[in-house]
Amino acid sequence: MFRIQFSVIAWFALFAAEAAGYGETMPQTVGETLSGQMVTLAQAVRGQQVVLVAGFSRAGGEGTGAWVKAVQADPALKGVAVWQVALLAGVPGIFRGAIRNGMKKGMPEDQQSRFVVLTQDEAAWRSYFGVTEDNAPYVLLLDGSGKVLWRGHGAAAGMEPALRGAAK
Repeated sequence: MFRIQFSVIAWFALFAAEAAGYGETMPQTVGETLSGQMVTLAQAVRGQQVVLVAGFSRAGGEGTGAWVKAVQADPALKGVAVWQVALLAGVPGIFRGAIRNGMKKGMPEDQQSRFVVLTQDEAAWRSYFGVTEDNAPYVLLLDGSGKVLWRGHGAAAGMEPALRGAAK
């Protein structure tokens, strides 16, 4: 009887983890970089270890810059590509251009080709990142095959050491 109960509990735990976004593959959404290139993020990051930093609201997006700076400044993460993602699917189309231009204005030109603006598939991206709190930045570390090695959300200051540890 105990084995059956344990098996059922283990199955439900696995199902819940997958439903929360764990184990999913990256959505194949086409987005536009701030430099104007159309890209499918899943294809652009394939073959390299990468950190994805995403914002799902204005407040969440404001926290992504600190993550990018922390990753780029950490010698232990040298060689890890960093991509920023802004999901604007919930923003009315009339405002998207102004928001995009504002993001571009504050971004160094050499980083604009690794900043992707997505305007569709919001539910799929929220699931992939495991979003539970809109006002926080979300971070994923992926290996070259696209497998998620580490995930977190919140301020970079307290969590960047955990990311560094997972990248080794």
